[in-house]
Amino acid sequence: MKLRKLFFLVALFVFSIVAKAQVVTLEECHSMARENYPAIARFSIIEESKNYTLANANKAYFPQLSLEAKATYQSDVITIPLDMPGLEIPVPDKDQYQIVAQANQIIWDGGKIAAKKEMVKAGAQAEEKQLETELYALRERVNGLYFGILLMQEQLKQQSVLEEELQRNHDKVESYVENGIANQGDLSAVKIEMLKAGQQRIQMESAKEAYLQMLSILTGKALSNESEFVKPQISDNNSLVTIKRPELDLFTAQQATIDAQSTDLKSSIMPVIGAFVQGGYGKPGLNMLQNEFDTFFLGGIKLSWNIGNLYTFKNSLKANELKKLSIDTQRDTFIHNLTMQISQQQNEIEKYRKTMRDDEEIIRLQQQIKDAADAKVENGAMTVSDMLKELTALDMAKQAKLLHEIQHINSIYTLKNTTN
Repeated sequence: MKLRKLFFLVALFVFSIVAKAQVVTLEECHSMARENYPAIARFSIIEESKNYTLANANKAYFPQLSLEAKATYQSDVITIPLDMPGLEIPVPDKDQYQIVAQANQIIWDGGKIAAKKEMVKAGAQAEEKQLETELYALRERVNGLYFGILLMQEQLKQQSVLEEELQRNHDKVESYVENGIANQGDLSAVKIEMLKAGQQRIQMESAKEAYLQMLSILTGKALSNESEFVKPQISDNNSLVTIKRPELDLFTAQQATIDAQSTDLKSSIMPVIGAFVQGGYGKPGLNMLQNEFDTFFLGGIKLSWNIGNLYTFKNSLKANELKKLSIDTQRDTFIHNLTMQISQQQNEIEKYRKTMRDDEEIIRLQQQIKDAADAKVENGAMTVSDMLKELTALDMAKQAKLLHEIQHINSIYTLKNTTN
């Protein structure tokens, strides 16, 4: 029984370690947010819709069957005005009946079906690229939440260091009070700083919890305070950037759609050659003078040409060229704005890099000041309140360093997100 209990405790301890060792990376959050985004289902919908439409377009090459039945009554019929003795020419009845089945087969359509298929493919490609731009916007939202959590995570660690330092100072001041070096007011000052530190912790934990909840919704994965968020690895080389944004692919896909429309316009002015066969049963048959029900059939080749499209053909092509020029202008404007944004973000990265160079030195000097203040308090040359000010200044310097580090990493990933 004791062995079983010991095994249970060991298993529980191992499980708790594994649970607490949950590691989360920025790339994983990007991937999970993409997979969890409801609009991701549109990719399969676009693909299936394209396949169905292409299948329907291909069926235009199959023989097109039709069936027609009609019954008519005519006010007059064909008569032959001959009056010869012994010759009786039959006169058709004014009521006529006919059932006709016909099959049409395209031989050459001037590229109409192929143009329709290209339009379907280009349209589906443009829809997919549009969806990619929507999904890409998720990255910026994930980055903001991830780095917010990362900052709170690091600041909470520093906050624990501050609270431990305040507790040590509290213990020291208590001994000073007992030895008559400090008074009760000094001890109260330390307690106030401890309470303030506790309030800061509550604010940080609350902010982290809010970030965790929002990131959990975006990624579809339950994230908790036990999750360890990893600092992304960064590269200092940001001088050379290559723009590979999905919007550029979208512009290309939109122009391809217009090109497909132009091809469809060109095919619309071409004639269509086809074969047909027709069979039927009616009164009369093909012989109009035979006044009885009969079967019949006929077949042949026909050419049809809608020359009305020629009237608007040139203007339609010019309109499509203007649409492509408009897209070129949008692309140039997009790249122009992006270039300015990249320059600004590179300056931000350099600013944080320069700021970080001085953080370590500021902390080192502030630590010396704080240590000197501790010695002065022990010698009675400084009040506890003044010493606490130096302690607060040291903590602020360390917090500033953490903030600058996270801001530096965030600025680099913001640049990556801007350029892809």
